[in-house]
Amino acid sequence: MKQNLKQMIKHCPKKSKISRKRLTKDVPVPRPVKYESLGDGPSPIPSTGSKYVGCHVSGAGGVWNAFENARESQAKSFGLFLRNQRQWMAKPLDDGTIKKWCDASQDFPSHLILPHGSYLMNLGCPVPETLEKSRNMLLEELQRCEKLGIPHYNFHPGSSLGKITREECCKIIAESINLAHKQTKGVICVLENMSCQGFVIGGDLHELRLIIEHVEDKSRIGVCIDTCHAHAAGYDLSTETGFQELLDDFGKIIGWQFLRGLHMNDSKGKVGDHQDRHENIGRGTIGIEGFRRIMNCEYFNDVPLILETPWTSVESYGKEIKKLEGLIAK
Repeated sequence: MKQNLKQMIKHCPKKSKISRKRLTKDVPVPRPVKYESLGDGPSPIPSTGSKYVGCHVSGAGGVWNAFENARESQAKSFGLFLRNQRQWMAKPLDDGTIKKWCDASQDFPSHLILPHGSYLMNLGCPVPETLEKSRNMLLEELQRCEKLGIPHYNFHPGSSLGKITREECCKIIAESINLAHKQTKGVICVLENMSCQGFVIGGDLHELRLIIEHVEDKSRIGVCIDTCHAHAAGYDLSTETGFQELLDDFGKIIGWQFLRGLHMNDSKGKVGDHQDRHENIGRGTIGIEGFRRIMNCEYFNDVPLILETPWTSVESYGKEIKKLEGLIAK
């Protein structure tokens, strides 16, 4: 992989060619003149018409422990880290770990498990060394998902670091995904919308669209909506108008066939403040009525709805799950 790195980042200009002006340039990605469909997307998720509320759980002591932690919280879906997310290197999965995972996963639908990628990973990084490590990590993580029978893998798209344009960064992210897809089978890469903070990609849905446009296998790319991130990016989810705007934009810019999950987080910050600060359900600026709309929206049936709110105990997540389920109209 190291030999071909320059070829792999063909969209990234050499450092010597990045001018002082270019470093501060942060223009939006181009908008389509006409919004054409991005294609059929991944295979449809089994339809039950139900909401599957869960939470991010710990896999400490062995990833198979995530199932017990999820059940203790009465979670019907869950997210987890498949490795220590603070380190680039990770111990390979052994046969014993895989067997324990498979034994623990009995009767838990695999499409309701949505692993979260490491925050170290930057698949659009203009720094070659970091890009290479990020691409290696993505490949290793997709291979872990394959071995564990997990069909989805969620991650933050990346950042331009202000050294390349957002458009160039999106194309590098897509190329990173294409490279990983060519070396794996089946696992769907799930992009997460972000909060428009700094040079981070994904706060503007057009950036996610651009990435998807350049992903070669559209059956292996999806999107997870984070409610806090959407609110911070400017969609006022505390109001019916803001909620409807998000629904309309997602359908037009991305397409509902690509939705693979939600991260259910209230927001400590105000709408449009671009700050990624999660709050417990009903205690932030989205509020209970905002989540009532989400819990009664059929677009969000059948996919994992995963809490990433401030954690205090297993019991606290259980209470939040019940709170959200209690918002569903009878």
